[in-house]
Amino acid sequence: MAPPAGRIRPGRYLGLFVLIVVVLYLLVFFTGGGKPAPKLGIDLQGGTRVTLTARTPDGSAPSKDSLNQARQIIEARVNGIGVSGTEVVLDGSNIVITVPGEQGDQAKKLGQTAKLGFRKVLDAQQTTVPPAPAAPGADNQTPQQIQQARATRQDPALVTGTGDSLAESPAAKQALTTFACSAQDPLRGNDDPNAPLLACNQDGTEKYLLGPVFLQGTEIDNAVASPPAQNKPGWTVDLTFKSAGRQTWADFTTKNIQQRAAFVLDTQVVSAPTIQSAIVDGNTQISGQFTQQQTKDLADILKYGSLPLSFTSSDATTVSATLGLASLKAGLIAGGVGLALVFVYCLFYYRLLGALTIVSLGLSGVVVYAMLVLLGRWIGFTLDLAGVAGFIIAIGVTADSFVVFFERLKDEIREGRTFRSAVPRGWTRARRTILASDAVMFLASAVLYAIAVGDVQGFAFTLGMSTVLDLVVVFLVTHPLVALAARSKTLSNPRLTGLGGVQHLADERRSARKAAAAAAKEA
Repeated sequence: MAPPAGRIRPGRYLGLFVLIVVVLYLLVFFTGGGKPAPKLGIDLQGGTRVTLTARTPDGSAPSKDSLNQARQIIEARVNGIGVSGTEVVLDGSNIVITVPGEQGDQAKKLGQTAKLGFRKVLDAQQTTVPPAPAAPGADNQTPQQIQQARATRQDPALVTGTGDSLAESPAAKQALTTFACSAQDPLRGNDDPNAPLLACNQDGTEKYLLGPVFLQGTEIDNAVASPPAQNKPGWTVDLTFKSAGRQTWADFTTKNIQQRAAFVLDTQVVSAPTIQSAIVDGNTQISGQFTQQQTKDLADILKYGSLPLSFTSSDATTVSATLGLASLKAGLIAGGVGLALVFVYCLFYYRLLGALTIVSLGLSGVVVYAMLVLLGRWIGFTLDLAGVAGFIIAIGVTADSFVVFFERLKDEIREGRTFRSAVPRGWTRARRTILASDAVMFLASAVLYAIAVGDVQGFAFTLGMSTVLDLVVVFLVTHPLVALAARSKTLSNPRLTGLGGVQHLADERRSARKAAAAAAKEA
């Protein structure tokens, strides 16, 4: 026979909660591998977060396909250089790279465009004028500025019909002479491969008039950093090509012996060697004024592909591991202080019911911890300071549900009911209020998560998750425990439960009603 409305079988509810906890921790310890600990954001464990903003020559929004392709290439670079724990996610037209720990310098290089093209050197001039310093915001050129740079540096009229030496072309000579090198190229990653190009080498000591790209960097099969040898002045990048690229390179080197070929990376000439003989096997070297790390970075970027878009680093945040640890301690202290205040208030005001509140909050924490570990493995959720703030606020939300239930119990007892009979009726009345309150909180969290980005999303996510878990704990733990306490003569003692004052008030009201009734009969 089913129990009357409002009455439950506490053992079944508590058993269901225990089953949920057991299943969660079986998943924690026996799936996913690694430590059974939540993934922490960079503000808690230290690291670097870089936000890359895509830009196109005409200022139009980049396509979703190109953004996804760029994200996949950056992920491949991450895997290739062995940076563990890095996340690459799309955020609108931005790509956000998060690198935990002390490997943050790698993150700032992962978004390099690495648009490599092989161009013939049509003319070159030495320059004694140092490169012009980069102007503020030079990396954030408008579409109009990019188009203007194309018009002045990639004018098809600069190249003659034959594409040979331009020594007899006054216009080309004049364009090359007046062209000034800059420390930061506004055309980076946005040059037209089918047009000629005015460009400089890395240190700005030589400038070039280059022909159209005859071989794309996408034809590279592999790139390896090689240390200096007896016949090598410094570190180099050794390239091997795919079959089509190998044939194109062989044809070009065969026809252009004693001519120069420029290896152009993001509109900058990294090497412009003279072709001494035909290279039919495709084995080629890029040499330049590279350090060991620069050579390794270049080889990795070329090996894992060119990005389909150019990006500017719109935001880069670096947090040291020491500062991250201090932030984590501060968050834990804040949460501990909040819990302690709730505990003191509950014990002082509700006594035994307050102790049940503490037990419920503790069990809620057990479930929350398991969920954080599993969500970190399944969807890559990372706990940051904003998320910790969400959990601290959720303590108050959960405690509010307990208060609503206990105050409903007091209302029932004031009306003359015993503690045992007040529990089912008080729960029925409190349940609607708790559901309405948590529904509003969850809806607010969902809306905030949908319209926000970054850390605010973490706050909204943890607050919404805690709201759902609040319902689980209140329905499966708090209500059954109170029902069990109400059935025990010892635990339902008014002095122990903190309901003595309410029951005393109920007795006074009952006596007053009896006296009024007796007086009415005598009258």
